[in-house]
Amino acid sequence: MADFDLVLQGHVVLPDRMVEKGYVAVAEGVIKEVGQGTPPQARERHLLGEALIFPGAIDAQVHSLSQKNQEDFIWSTRTAAAGGVTTIVDMPYDEGDLICSADAVKRKIAHAGAQARVDFALYGTVDPLEGAVRIAEQAEAGVAAFKFSTFGTDPKRFPRISAPLMAECFAEVARTGLTAGVHNENDEYVRAAMERVKASGITDWRAHGLSRPPLTELLAMTEIYEIGVATGCPAHVVHCSLGRGYEIAAGYRAQGYQATVECLIHYLMLDEENDARRLGGRSKCNPPIRPRAEVEKLWRQLANGNVTLLSTDHVSWSIDRKTNPDMLANASGLPGLETMIPLFVKGALERGVPLTWGAKLMAENPARHFSLDHIKGALTPGRDADITVLTPEPYVYEAAKTGNNVAGWSPFDGVELPYRVAGTYLRGKLVYDGTTVLAEPGSARFVRPPERRVIAGAQA
Repeated sequence: MADFDLVLQGHVVLPDRMVEKGYVAVAEGVIKEVGQGTPPQARERHLLGEALIFPGAIDAQVHSLSQKNQEDFIWSTRTAAAGGVTTIVDMPYDEGDLICSADAVKRKIAHAGAQARVDFALYGTVDPLEGAVRIAEQAEAGVAAFKFSTFGTDPKRFPRISAPLMAECFAEVARTGLTAGVHNENDEYVRAAMERVKASGITDWRAHGLSRPPLTELLAMTEIYEIGVATGCPAHVVHCSLGRGYEIAAGYRAQGYQATVECLIHYLMLDEENDARRLGGRSKCNPPIRPRAEVEKLWRQLANGNVTLLSTDHVSWSIDRKTNPDMLANASGLPGLETMIPLFVKGALERGVPLTWGAKLMAENPARHFSLDHIKGALTPGRDADITVLTPEPYVYEAAKTGNNVAGWSPFDGVELPYRVAGTYLRGKLVYDGTTVLAEPGSARFVRPPERRVIAGAQA
């Protein structure tokens, strides 16, 4: 009788090495063995040749509910499964429902739990009018991190958190043992730059980059990390589009502080002078897409180990919210769940960057960052058998043709990708077969950090 339920053989991509002609063996929904050579027998056994076998990705930044009646978890988790993403960490800025209390967290868990096809974790945040008083209760309710912003898009749905309140919030987050993630744009500087752009009369693709010059990002990053230093809180910048920003983060880490930084897949793939010009509003995101020279700097920062996480900041705006001729009038954010892993593989192969960085930045590091590494993030015995299989089948991506996303558009439409997601497994169960998402709504789980006890201002 076979000892394993599932065995997959191919090139196994681990954070520290590639196991050529390796295999992964699964039983009872968890990884049991990773090896090389002749794979063991199993009830289900697939010899996949030149396929890449990655740990299932954890997307550290997803907005499932930014637009009412548009995506929701029924679609975001479907898209995730089709992209080899087995866990999403959803942001707290839901249209009509800021996730800033234990009740809101519990409400969202119930809502998402009825729809989710892949596992999900949650961010919490604060209402500036309430301050930091509800941070502890959200941690008890199971959030995996907290999110704040130095820039205010909307005073209620996506509010700016002032520096004094940020320090108060960071001090409270530090007591929970979780991480404070922050949107990094200096509010005063952005607003002044936007007024200059409007006064100039520039409304085309150039307007967005001009309205958010590099200093808006870098000044905010320094503020975030200094507040982390002052409060002893792990400080995380949730997206950085500039090579200089990764150098700043590395400098704080060299001084012994917990200063992490996240890259988005579109910052590694799209540039301002070509793609923003071509896509217009469909390229608009905050911070903005930068020039091609900056894109290549980011790849060098990644290869040098200065990127902590790689994610999407996925949001599926309806196309009418992304096609206004006035660049600044469009909604900010891009869909990316279905393409993150294939895009990373494409960019890495083109530059000679080891694919092992994908296993580290999209699985191992996010699991550790969100305190989920007791169950997630690695092809390691005892962890959940979350696995992504990619096969060397070049294809041209077209969002409208896959049937697995609600948006029907992508900034990556027309891009040729060298590897296709051919299978996604969640706890050893096939949830995507390369064409169709097989997982039923409500079949996945809410995942959370292990419960902690907070005593007298310190984690216990």
